[in-house]
Amino acid sequence: MKEYKSFAKEYYLGVRENTQKFHKAKITCSKDAYEYIQQFYYDDIHVYESFFVLFCNMANNTIGWIKLSQGGIVGTLADTRLIAKHAIESLCISVFLAHNHPSDNKKPSEADITLTKKVKEALKLFDITVLDHIILTPENGYYSFADEGMM
Repeated sequence: MKEYKSFAKEYYLGVRENTQKFHKAKITCSKDAYEYIQQFYYDDIHVYESFFVLFCNMANNTIGWIKLSQGGIVGTLADTRLIAKHAIESLCISVFLAHNHPSDNKKPSEADITLTKKVKEALKLFDITVLDHIILTPENGYYSFADEGMM
């Protein structure tokens, strides 16, 4: 298992020389997920949408993450097949989906809702659970699909 963790760290950080340190954390609620995912955003949270996937093991400890896409001001592409590919390769048990809304509107769009359902169903085939989809905003906090009963 030690070899896998090293691989996951290197692969999902996009680092082959192991120059960055992977920060592990236990995710127990939407707030934990939000706070962990916030580290991936800088001033760009105000400018364009980006989509991230956080990979967890059976104990809900983070084992990896990936920036799946970076889009424009009003949207970004999140391909279900790519999410599934990376989730399977990570050997995760569960995932958290996350993206930002530069508009500061926390409310999920119909596309956000549809994508969440689609990814949830796709990953279910591989016994991988989508625990939550977090929408981050620059100033207005976050929206949790799980907290709102949408998972």
